[in-house]
Amino acid sequence: MRPTAVTKYGSVPLSRRRRRQECTTRLARQACESQHVDSSPSLEQLKDEQNIDMEKSGLKYLPEETQLRILGNKKSNKFEKIKAKKCGSTMWDEVEDLAKMLRKGDVAWEDLNLDDVDIRMKWAGLFHRAKRTPGKFMMRLKVPNGVLDANQLRSLAACIEPYGEDGCGDVTTRANIQLRGIPLADADRVIETLRDVGLSSLMSGMDNIRNITGSPIAGIDPEELIDSRPLVQELNDAVTNHGKGNAALTNLPRKINVGISTSRDDFAHCHINDVGLKAVVGPDGQVGFNVELGGYFSIKRNTMSIPGDTFITPDQVTPYCIALMEVFRDHGERLDRQKARLMWLVEAIGVTEFRKMIAQRMGLEDLPGEVHVTYDTEFQRRDIVGIHPQKQKGKYWVGACIPAGRLVAKDFVDLANVCEKYGDGTVRVSVEQNVVIPNVDESDIPALQSEEIFKKFEIMPGNLMRGLVSCTGAQFCGLALIETKNRAMKIIQELEETLEIPSLVRIHWTGCPNSCGQAQVGDVGLMGAPAKKDGKAVEGVRIFLGGEIGENPKLATEFEKAIPADDAVPVLSCILIDHFGARAK
Repeated sequence: MRPTAVTKYGSVPLSRRRRRQECTTRLARQACESQHVDSSPSLEQLKDEQNIDMEKSGLKYLPEETQLRILGNKKSNKFEKIKAKKCGSTMWDEVEDLAKMLRKGDVAWEDLNLDDVDIRMKWAGLFHRAKRTPGKFMMRLKVPNGVLDANQLRSLAACIEPYGEDGCGDVTTRANIQLRGIPLADADRVIETLRDVGLSSLMSGMDNIRNITGSPIAGIDPEELIDSRPLVQELNDAVTNHGKGNAALTNLPRKINVGISTSRDDFAHCHINDVGLKAVVGPDGQVGFNVELGGYFSIKRNTMSIPGDTFITPDQVTPYCIALMEVFRDHGERLDRQKARLMWLVEAIGVTEFRKMIAQRMGLEDLPGEVHVTYDTEFQRRDIVGIHPQKQKGKYWVGACIPAGRLVAKDFVDLANVCEKYGDGTVRVSVEQNVVIPNVDESDIPALQSEEIFKKFEIMPGNLMRGLVSCTGAQFCGLALIETKNRAMKIIQELEETLEIPSLVRIHWTGCPNSCGQAQVGDVGLMGAPAKKDGKAVEGVRIFLGGEIGENPKLATEFEKAIPADDAVPVLSCILIDHFGARAK
């Protein structure tokens, strides 16, 4: 048995260097400890003092040493205290009860617990938009691998149609769907509508595993090594208990993003996921996955994932990810929320020890190290927008651009009609906020192209519009420093009217440094920031250049500190001409 240390991350195996350090201080520490009796309160005393009801507490599934780290430290962050008092999983039932009570008048909005409304309801996928649309909620779903069928699309339309301009939907950068404008009093009806068609919003916010991404052309891609859809679905079902909620995995230190990449394109963007599984051919000729760990963006730190020196087989994907979540849950940082993402734990323990901890949770002594893969040729990441032949003879996928990912109720219905009429009754949404209609017969392509919906969601858009990605922005998000979606679409239209753009340029907009719009992965990234114009404070943007995705990714670096957002068109015009070969029309 390897020596362990009890640290702020819990009991973890010691590296050789750490063991040497422990040896040099052990005698001194023991001598010091012998001088006094530990007067710290016990775990049970702490629970009594803080009125913790374990049946309701988020501590219920945590080991005692993790509970002690949370309750016994006055520096525990407010979210840990809120979770300890009452787990967000309690909202899975309470939201529906509260909605009914609000409608009947049995409870007033003003009487609701603010921690429930503004924080715990996120465990049920409901986000109060208090600053922009008070009393209304955004609902985030789970859409594994971005796959939606026609019935689900129509149900999404039905959920938002009653709410006018506030009722809309967004495709997110996790190939997911967010619905807007939902009053809490209607939440139970919306939840039931979604449940009836196999959709769920549980465990989609706060300290949970977020929507699991794969390839938007899974199963139809001539270049894929394996179909990501069954792997993503199996993992999602295991984590969420088939969409019903899994309280044992819902109190992580912070969120976890998981992406599964099945071709050299890396459509899942593994390099910015906490856990990235990249398909490779193993030594025995069978397909498996190399693991990458720790990629994330935040206000304090932006980092790409690092090699996890781990190779797993397809049938180990779910056990590996569940074991990883349990290790993260039990040993991750619980004091400083800015250091509570997975990368910090991996760095503290070391990649090799982290791999072994996960293996032991899986009932194994260890897992194989990564498979080293080299290629003889460079691979250009493909653009899936447009019309492309599938690996199935005579079949095509049609990728359409959803500008900035924004849809209204009619758009969902129109997509449902089109995918039933020309495809297999399904669509896939992508992390680039676009949509794919698979399994279209070659003979049906001209008729499909003439459908009204594709005047709005173009199949052959310009080289800027097809690469546009945007976060929600200040229209609905209280954290955003600027409005993004509408501004971004208008600016792209102006640029495409005045410039010839020779090839795809990916422009990402994000309203604040949290970077939900992933400005750092764009060819060009724009991030909301304060700026001044003529001595007055105005909405501004920082500009980033040089992000790359695919086989050899890198993050963009800052090119220009905050400029007034109203000056974005001339500044971007110069950038496109100087760096991307654009020419004036």
